[in-house]
Amino acid sequence: MANILQPVRGTRDLIGDDAARHFHVVETARRITALYGFAEWQTPIFEDTKVFSRTLGETSDVVTKEMYTFDDRGGDSITLRPEGTAGVCRALITGGLTQTLPQKVFYTGPMFRYERPQKGRYRQFHQIGIELLGPATALADAEVIAAGWQILRALGIAETVELQVNTLGDAESRTAYREKLVAYFSQYAAELSEDSKLRLEKNPLRILDSKDEGDKKLVEGAPQMQASLTDEARAFFDSLQNHLNRFGVPFIHNPTIVRGLDYYNHTAFEFVTTALGAQGTVLAGGRYDGLVEQMGGPSVPGVGWAAGIERLSMLITAPPTAAVPVTVIPMNSDSEAQALEILKLLRAQNIAAEIGYSGNAKKRLERANKSGAAFVVLVGEDIKLKNLETGEQQDVTAENLPGLLRA
Repeated sequence: MANILQPVRGTRDLIGDDAARHFHVVETARRITALYGFAEWQTPIFEDTKVFSRTLGETSDVVTKEMYTFDDRGGDSITLRPEGTAGVCRALITGGLTQTLPQKVFYTGPMFRYERPQKGRYRQFHQIGIELLGPATALADAEVIAAGWQILRALGIAETVELQVNTLGDAESRTAYREKLVAYFSQYAAELSEDSKLRLEKNPLRILDSKDEGDKKLVEGAPQMQASLTDEARAFFDSLQNHLNRFGVPFIHNPTIVRGLDYYNHTAFEFVTTALGAQGTVLAGGRYDGLVEQMGGPSVPGVGWAAGIERLSMLITAPPTAAVPVTVIPMNSDSEAQALEILKLLRAQNIAAEIGYSGNAKKRLERANKSGAAFVVLVGEDIKLKNLETGEQQDVTAENLPGLLRA
């Protein structure tokens, strides 16, 4: 046993119920976002390191502590993607799509961060996400949030989450707010954590996101954004709330939700839950009008969100049940060719079907019973359909089998 290879720490296999829950989340999100007009994109799992270091900020925890970064054989610095938005914006630019707006993007796939593994958190984790690129209106923000809400409803977990929204204001609002934050935190500079001392100089909004317990106590008394909002920023937030009400999406205003990067503005939101123990975020996003421009493209407004599939899966009370295949059993070697034709026919009609691979007819029937199959098709001199629940069987033809199995 000592020589058996194990999964790398912070990774896991998706098998059985875990796989069923995972793919149910993905397929549900894919179906709902399509109703909203989002098209699926797939970007590479690794990118030029600058795609993330430039966009996430040199002082962010992700960049300084969590990214999987390495030099490839050509000497280029490569990073496994820690999140999805930067890659989508990079693809928008390099794909020449900045003149074809709006672009409504859905994505899903693995992300990578070197974090301490714990329940619901892995070093290789998976996300679903959407990005709406082009519109600069509060209606776009509300529609993005409504799509997330509808996914949570379709998964049957909407009652376990709460939507919290906030405004980050416009550029003028944030400039005024930064000045207030610097003035406040400078009084307590000696008490700040080392990370927050650096943030005070470069980006004081990031202190509000600090996980340090000492910083958290100081944050409780910090000024709030609302007092610094311009009339235009206040109107945008009012419009967002009105649209959410029209969409029928319940929410509360949480003024402590922030984003520390310069390209974030106006809307910030999180769907949070206490169903997993301590309050945790399962889906979060915001407006990032300056991101595409920061990556070297033109000015393109954007808004979007990402959600952790692992956390969403944990909230689903029961995994979806897969279709139980019909088992086709050739009664002897001479009937195997006909059994394969019937197998092919059923699958062509979108009926799940499998064949007993080996053993005599009796053993194959026993295995079909154990597998949970509802019906078996016994192929010999004639064809019989047997209901394994009732034990009843009837003579059938290959042509009428699909209709009988759908009845």
